[in-house]
Amino acid sequence: MTQAKRKLSNPLALAVLVLLYERPMHPYEMAATLRERHKEDSIKLRYGSLYTVIALLVKAGSIVARHTTREGHRPEKTIYNLTTTGETELRHWMRDILSTPIKEFPQFEAGLSLLPALPPQEAADVLATRVACLKHDIEQLKQGLQAAQAQGLPALFTIESEYRLTQLEAEYTYVEHLIERIRQDGCGYLQKWQQWHAEKAPHKKSQ
Repeated sequence: MTQAKRKLSNPLALAVLVLLYERPMHPYEMAATLRERHKEDSIKLRYGSLYTVIALLVKAGSIVARHTTREGHRPEKTIYNLTTTGETELRHWMRDILSTPIKEFPQFEAGLSLLPALPPQEAADVLATRVACLKHDIEQLKQGLQAAQAQGLPALFTIESEYRLTQLEAEYTYVEHLIERIRQDGCGYLQKWQQWHAEKAPHKKSQ
């Protein structure tokens, strides 16, 4: 099962549709709301990208400018509405993104696929640095979730943080185990791995 091809696939566009499903907003309010809810931790948010996405959604007929307001000498603010077309797209997009896994290409996975390019000891050392970073991120996420819980915020509104925490904890466990495997036997290839880098060393010195 594959996701349907859509003209606009930027998750920020989906966030705009969801915000306008709640109520009409102007771009500054959209950005402020996403930041207030810490959604920029899950969706890349830049003002330039936001205005580009809004323009594309208007062109697609998913949203429409409702009216423009001005407060004092401040710049005009255009308030947008979600259209019927936009609401339909929102529902289809949410169903697709939640129901259908797709192949993504994380940088860490790319690095692991090219791991032999580093000598075994160096590979283990840099992965140990990653473990320390993961530990810090896990602690920060747990603190954030505990704070949200203490404030009485329903878990539904921090569900992406729970997901992220589960991912980080799984990665932390995996990388710790991987470091042990590299140091013990190079994942079944330690001698040849070390030998290959030893043979490359003279070439490095001649450069």
